[in-house]
Amino acid sequence: MAINLKSTGSLSANGVKLLVYGQAGAGKTTLVKTLPNVIVLSAEGGLLSIQDADLPYIEIASMDDLREAFTWARDSKEAAGFQSVALDSISEVAEVVLSHEMKMSKDGRAAYGEMIGTMHDLICAFRDLPGKHVFMSAKLEKSTDEMGKMLYNPGMPGKSLTQGLPYFFDEVLALRVERDADGNTQRAFMCDSDGMWTAKDRSGRLEAWEAPNLNDIINKIGVK
Repeated sequence: MAINLKSTGSLSANGVKLLVYGQAGAGKTTLVKTLPNVIVLSAEGGLLSIQDADLPYIEIASMDDLREAFTWARDSKEAAGFQSVALDSISEVAEVVLSHEMKMSKDGRAAYGEMIGTMHDLICAFRDLPGKHVFMSAKLEKSTDEMGKMLYNPGMPGKSLTQGLPYFFDEVLALRVERDADGNTQRAFMCDSDGMWTAKDRSGRLEAWEAPNLNDIINKIGVK
């Protein structure tokens, strides 16, 4: 077999792949407006917060919708004109897949197993769309460790999928909503884990806290 040597410098042409999670109402969908030239794949139906941006979107309500959306994003000339693809949210996409598998199997455990395998393939396929920034939002999952410490992670149906989701991405950002000393609400990306909140930045170019603007994050990472 011939070895095909590549350079890490070529990765700049493949786009930034981001997972952002946060509590309901944190503004995850609103972040879509900060992506460059984006097409939205929506499984939530809650796009009112970006109505003013007049963004193009594809509604994902079934497995057929999901497959057609991926084929379109990968192969169509129309999709080639978009710089970014946003899946809002990957948690709801997993629910669509689980609903499909539940209809196909009377065994709930088997349905969950099929959903996990399907989601693994789908996340990798969308994440690896060439030449595009890919943004996936996820729900917030709360749990406790054996010492009773609260943990915060991106949430998916099924424990194994929840635990495995961050490993698919180089950039995992927690969208935090806190109040300052004056009682004003502040929103920010947490880009580095504190032992309770899952977060990581493999680019090494982000600060521990960043303003919640995805275009700025992409530019700072330096991937065109």
